[in-house]
Amino acid sequence: MTTVTSAPATAPPGQGVGPLLRAWREQRRVSQLELALRADSSARHISFVETGRSRPSEDLLLRLAEHLDVPVRERNALLLAAGYAPRYPETPLDDPALRSLREGMQRLIQGYEPYPALVVDATYDVVAANRGILMLMDGLPEELLAPPLNAMRLTLHPRGLAPRIRNLREWRGHLLAQMERQIALHRSQPLRELYEEVAAYPVPEQAPGAESEEPVPYFALPLQVEHEGRVLSFISSISTFNTPMDVTVAELAIETLLPADPATVKYLHSLMP
Repeated sequence: MTTVTSAPATAPPGQGVGPLLRAWREQRRVSQLELALRADSSARHISFVETGRSRPSEDLLLRLAEHLDVPVRERNALLLAAGYAPRYPETPLDDPALRSLREGMQRLIQGYEPYPALVVDATYDVVAANRGILMLMDGLPEELLAPPLNAMRLTLHPRGLAPRIRNLREWRGHLLAQMERQIALHRSQPLRELYEEVAAYPVPEQAPGAESEEPVPYFALPLQVEHEGRVLSFISSISTFNTPMDVTVAELAIETLLPADPATVKYLHSLMP
């Protein structure tokens, strides 16, 4: 996880709060008038802030960020660019203050067993995983399992889970698109570097017919992965914390892999009765 600091984000060199705010507004496709109405301000004042003619109050800046759904880390960056102190701390996950959070997440993912579940941070490093996930990783090379374990590397690496995924091209496209959305939202250089790394992995060859079986009318794109000669199908669900007040907590995500067919349910329960 990230390290604690009193100023976890900084404004880009030469860029004040106005251009940053305008970039977020344009990314959200919200007009100055619409944003002003949402935040109880005026379009004229929003325009003055964006052009640097006016300095927003701390309260207004936080309201604007809230209505633009700016990530917590980036709200700190907006505050710094306007000359204010960061509002949201960034507490290491192993800090005693987050003990109840850690224990709660562990109980939650254990409660999903025998179905796989894990918790990842902003760069998809795994911070907690249950026995269902460990079952899927069984037999992978030790170098890929060395900490920090990264979910994207583990899934897309040609010596990782990738050769076992029956619908790899579809699932790979889904994961890369997910990362692209996260990069656009968080503007994270480490996340971009991870994306460039995993996107460059060669796609391993699969057994003939691995992706040509009769399509099944799933209600969402399944992850179809081989385990001990069986094909297991999962539907991924991702949860985040509501109204987080800490950067670390805001960037945590809990992913659960729910069985997509009765055969997968039966097999998982036979492994972990």
